[in-house]
Amino acid sequence: MMYQVVNPATGKLEREYPTATDAEISDILGRAERGYASWRRSQKAERADILRRVAQLYADRAGELAAIITREMGKTTAEAQGELEFTVGIYRYYADHGPELLKDEPLASNTPGTAWVRKSSIGALLGIMPWNYPYYQVARFAAPNLMIGNAIVLKHAPQCPESALAMQQIFRDAGLPEDAYINVFATNEQVATMIADPRIAGVSVTGSERAGSAVAAAAGQNLKKIVLELGGSDPFIVLDSADLPTVAQAAAAARMENGGQACNASKRMIVADGVYEEFIREFTKAMAAQVTGDPTDPGVNYGPLSSERAAQILMEQIDDAVSKGAVVHTGGHRVDRPGAFVEPTVLSGVTPEMRAFSEELFGPAAVVYRVPDADTAVELANSSAYGLGGAVFSSNEELALDVADRLDVGMVWINQAEGGGPELPFGGTKRSGVGRELGPLGIDEFVNKKLIHTAPGEQ
Repeated sequence: MMYQVVNPATGKLEREYPTATDAEISDILGRAERGYASWRRSQKAERADILRRVAQLYADRAGELAAIITREMGKTTAEAQGELEFTVGIYRYYADHGPELLKDEPLASNTPGTAWVRKSSIGALLGIMPWNYPYYQVARFAAPNLMIGNAIVLKHAPQCPESALAMQQIFRDAGLPEDAYINVFATNEQVATMIADPRIAGVSVTGSERAGSAVAAAAGQNLKKIVLELGGSDPFIVLDSADLPTVAQAAAAARMENGGQACNASKRMIVADGVYEEFIREFTKAMAAQVTGDPTDPGVNYGPLSSERAAQILMEQIDDAVSKGAVVHTGGHRVDRPGAFVEPTVLSGVTPEMRAFSEELFGPAAVVYRVPDADTAVELANSSAYGLGGAVFSSNEELALDVADRLDVGMVWINQAEGGGPELPFGGTKRSGVGRELGPLGIDEFVNKKLIHTAPGEQ
């Protein structure tokens, strides 16, 4: 495994970084243990002040930080800046609300005396983060856990070494003790070693189903707490609408966020009979209008996929569907230019024997299904092994709420494309993972919820 920056817009190798030695891994685990022993004794107000400074440093350095991830994974400059704004918001949210979220919770009890639950830290945590949102994904793991008093060992994606080092520097510059957050360029074998080590108390993974399964197996064998945020194939259900062109535009925007490389992007458009023809016409038009090219160009909607291999995998899925009878309404090919570019693609007629029916399409490609009614829409939506999020569009609020309630997902958006905010919990069900991040639930995962009970008359 190599940690290297390969610009997906050009295919050019720009920089390489060595992986850690086994001796360095052992040293990092010792540092994390000592860092936790010190950081856990800090006051909540001190932690909040540091997170507030972290947020400000992200804001101050937004230009250079955005340029780094555009080089690393091809995100457009505009979307990179948007990611940084969200990242700033996450650190500020936990700085502002963390002390309140960690307050003791009194318990009503028939047992004489006074009882409450105190939330406290559990140790050093290992974070394994993906390439698609290099700053945001780390923030939603690091911010609440540093607020709790846990220490962090952060293993980023091999294609994100520059952003990984930039984040570590921000924590240093904000005044966080250096052993409370440690970046590590580890191999998969070294990750397994760290999970097994008693100095690591828990593991958080955002990534593929394959990576999540491997980490979950290792963590389970070693009795470690885990949070897994994995893949998604989110349904975008359209039952009716007075303004289908606007809904179709929202669907295209939801599908094309981050070049289609978002786990919670709308990937399956499930549309009722009565509005199908107009929707697919307008949706195809909106997808075809997407402009790709140099991700630093302000006129570009989406850039390259994150790597040449990612582009190849997406094309294999599209070609498989087409070879078995799927209809291509727009796209379906590589873009004729250097780099990992794929045309925005709309498929219909996708059936269960095609890979596109059951696999996550991680790029600028969408599948549109035609269904007779809401019940069939729910059945098709729930047929996926994934259960991250979904959207439901209908002018009948009661029907929309009923459909939302029946979806086997962790998040539902009604009459709006999928979104989010620092205060809103994020996570899914089924093969999309376990646990929640962000909001009040995100600070409740890696904590010791300790019961404290005093005898009558004692304080």
